Order: sequence, then C-alpha cells, then structure tokens
Amino acid sequence: MFEPLSRAGRAAVIAALLAAPSAALADGRVTVEVKPVQVGPHSYYVQGLASEASRENQGFISNAGFVVTQAGVVVFDTLGSPPLGEELLRQVRKVTKQPIKRVIISHFHADHSYGLQAFKAAGAEVWAHRDGKLYLASDLARERLEQRKQALAPWVDDATRLIPADKWLEGDTSFELGGLRFELFFLGPAHSPEDLMMKVGPDGVLFTGDVMFTGRIPFVGEADSGRWLTAIDKLLAFKPKAMVPGHGKVSSTPAADLELTREYLTYLRQEMKKAVDDFIPFEEAYARTDWSRFSKLPAFEAANRVNAYNTYLLMEKESLGR
Repeated sequence: MFEPLSRAGRAAVIAALLAAPSAALADGRVTVEVKPVQVGPHSYYVQGLASEASRENQGFISNAGFVVTQAGVVVFDTLGSPPLGEELLRQVRKVTKQPIKRVIISHFHADHSYGLQAFKAAGAEVWAHRDGKLYLASDLARERLEQRKQALAPWVDDATRLIPADKWLEGDTSFELGGLRFELFFLGPAHSPEDLMMKVGPDGVLFTGDVMFTGRIPFVGEADSGRWLTAIDKLLAFKPKAMVPGHGKVSSTPAADLELTREYLTYLRQEMKKAVDDFIPFEEAYARTDWSRFSKLPAFEAANRVNAYNTYLLMEKESLGR
C-alpha cells in the first residue's frame, strides 16, 4: 500500500511534472515542422518562425536553403541547433539522394550555424568568410553558446560545438557544381562582419542571409547599420527572380520587401542620432520615440529595445568619428 501524499508532497510532485520536459523533448528530437519550399528549378528553402529563440519554437527562427545539382547538394546555412541541422538534412534527403558537397555559412550567428555538426558528419565542406574566425574566437560567441544551452536545452547542450569553416574566403568568389554556377558575394560588415550571400545563376535565386528580413523586425544587434543600408542597395542591383531572406518569406518583389528593413534601419538611426546630438539619455529617448509604425510587426517586442540601444551606442561612436 502507498501512503497518501501530504499537501506539500502533492505540490512538489506537480511542480516537478510541470518543470520536467516531455519524453518527446527530453531526447532532443525536433518536433517543429521543417518543410522545404521550392523557389527555383534546383533551389529550395525552409522558413523559420518569426520570433526569438525559445523552447516553444525549439530555436527554429531562421531560414536555410539548399540547391540540388547533378553532382551533389549545396546548402546555405544550417539552422539553430544540431537537431535542427539533422532535421534539415532529413528534409534534403527527401528531395534528393545526392551527397551533401558544400555548406555556405552566411554568418556565424547561432540561429544560422549551430546545425553545422549534422552536415560535417555527412561529409560536407564548409565555406565562410574569414571574418567569421574572429567571431568564433570571441567571448561573445562563447557567451551566446552558454546562453543557448540554458534557453534551448535539450536541443543545444554540452555536445554542441562551434564549427569553423574548412575554407575561409577572402571576398567574392564563384564555383560550379553539377553544371550550375554559384556566385558568393561578401557584403560585410553589415548585419555581421562576415555577411555572405549566394546567387544560383540558372535559377535566378539569391540567398541573402540576414542582410534581408521580410515581414518582421530585423535583429540589429551590433550591426553596422550604415553599411547595412548600403548592402541593401547592392542586393537590389542583382535583380533576382527570387530572394530568400535570413528570416521571413521568400520574396519575388525584392524592392518592395526590402523597404521594411531599409525604413526601419533608417528610422532607428535618425531617432537615436537626434538623441545623441541633443545629449538625451537612452531611456528617455526610447520612451519619447514613436514606434507605432513598427510595433505591430512580428519580433518587435523581442528585438526593438535591443536594436535601439545598440543603434544609440553606434550613433555615439559615429559622432566621435570612430
């Protein structure tokens, strides 16, 4: 016979049940839907959710893409955890049995690169811009990994590694695989110091990484927003048939869809520069600013305050000529 639990004992059991992950989550399996969408004769992408990384979305907040050739697959970014990378690999395998030849990393932020382990295990060669070396060696990269272990366990854990590139690129380059021409363009520093994008020549598809966001507030972080605005102009000059952003839905109207990112960055710079020029402290400047044109967009609550603060600091630097 079991002794009945006391009120305190029942409360402890209930608390433990609420705190414990379900069986489906405890082993780190991905349960969010990762679904490839074809955007060109050879090109596909998967679209992450429009929110910050959380246990609810399992870190699936960014886009990734892949291109199928007769000689193998080229992948662009690998999502935000090793299990998400494995799921992306499974989805690629549903489309083709061709080997994974190469992975291009747009930049080494966690949500775009933590899935690399799965593709390295599959034999892929990793290419990225050389400025990514500095990020991977930084305290910021290590701190972000520790933060993700806390926020996204069990999908990011002590077995998660920061994977360097096999080939560090100096700048723009191109290559051919299976009869398709790929062009890689260096746009950094913009969203990150190492921003790379990939153009799939015959498909007219441009994978932009986080230089482009659609339908949501961009994450600015420590970006050089002035150069980011210049990079947006460069993107438009390519006139692609389809542009796959780092976050949000694929765009067939890049000029219109890039306008949100351009307008938001311009407004941040304008308002924070006014505050810096008038010696208004950040908290007061933030409270005074009219955010109404952006406040209803996805990711506003999660990203806007951090974006504004980092832009305020950037405007201070620019005012001092740094």
